[in-house]
This record gives sequence, C-alpha cells and structure tokens, in this order.
Amino acid sequence: MQKVSDILKKFDSDEDKYISYEFQKYGYELAEQLGDLKNKSLYIKLAKITPRGLLEAAKNFVKDAYNVKSRPRLFMWRLKQLKNELKNKKSPHKWSRSEARSTYGEASSERGSKKR
Repeated sequence: MQKVSDILKKFDSDEDKYISYEFQKYGYELAEQLGDLKNKSLYIKLAKITPRGLLEAAKNFVKDAYNVKSRPRLFMWRLKQLKNELKNKKSPHKWSRSEARSTYGEASSERGSKKR
C-alpha cells in the first residue's frame, strides 16, 4: 500500500486536473496499461467498486499473458473468474454430519451429545 505523500508526489496538477480521488487515477492508469482509453470510465468504476486485489490479480494475469489479441477482453474475463472464485469461497457449505466429524474430529460430535 502506498503512502498518501507518495501518491501526491506523482500527481501532475496539469495532467490530472479532473481527477479528485485515488480510484479515478488508478482506473485511468489501468485503462492506459490495457490500451483501452475509450472505456476509461469502465475502469474507473471498477476501481471504485471492486476490491483492489482482484483488479491487481487480473492485471498481472494479462501482463503475463503472451500473444493476446485483446488485453481488455482478457482482463474482464479473468476478473469475472476471480469474482466467481471469491463468491464460491464465501458461500456457506452444507456439510453432512460425517463430513463435519471427519473435518473437526470426533470430539466436536461428542461434545454436543453429553447430557448434563
């Protein structure tokens, strides 16, 4: 994570006069790196609402890709995949009792069966 002072040092008042927030700058730079300046508003919105880690992971995936026809398209595809993976991790898992016992051990199942 960058310090605010580092971000302000990079800020060019003539070039960035319409940028008020950090996410706008990040979205614009992302559009530049992907070569998709005509859709810069899309990347600014993504920078505002999407976790930065997902955007960075998708951007790095595109950077590492070789012989890509459309970098923006590959970026959006990878971002969608990462969001789906994150959603699947957060969804509650409905376990059977045998799965719970094997995961948490017999002690957890015995603890609830004792009478007081």
